[in-house]
Amino acid sequence: MARWQPNAPERLVVAALDLFAERGYESTTVIDIAERAGLTKSTFFRHFPDKREVLFAGGGSMADVLAEGIAAAPDTAAPLEAVAHGLDAVGREVFVPARRAFATKRQTVIAANPELREREALKGIDLTAAMAGALRSRGVSDVASRVAVQLGALVMKIAYERWTGTDEGEEFGDVARQALAEVREAGALSLA
Repeated sequence: MARWQPNAPERLVVAALDLFAERGYESTTVIDIAERAGLTKSTFFRHFPDKREVLFAGGGSMADVLAEGIAAAPDTAAPLEAVAHGLDAVGREVFVPARRAFATKRQTVIAANPELREREALKGIDLTAAMAGALRSRGVSDVASRVAVQLGALVMKIAYERWTGTDEGEEFGDVARQALAEVREAGALSLA
């Protein structure tokens, strides 16, 4: 094998996802992933600390996109509307239509394994922390920030499940805005 291969991280992610879907997470080794990608085990470890993390690459960048989207919301935006701007940004930069099939397959693999579900939950905590930090930077009070972040996390979960659960060409941002409207309506009903 050549010493340097282009797109090694992406190739490893695709190989891992394919193998996890075919054989299961537990039955797939790092060596299997590296071989499927046409790379070496040492190349794998240059990019990922273990086989679990191969599915969670870029989590920090999604948190950054979410926080930047919240920060870019108009000054007049209420906290939950600022979170919606963050979700719009995630839809434009992370959950793009070309990645829907990958995201759907990834979600299926994660749902089938408790260790991966746990890691996905930790990623969710990082995303909510990013939202909270961005809202605090906007001067949002602690209580309002906490409420907006929890509702935003719920909206993101609903939107992601819907977006990955369909082959339709709907944009993630549009799905998230619809989920937000439904969450707001449900909240209004429960307070009445």
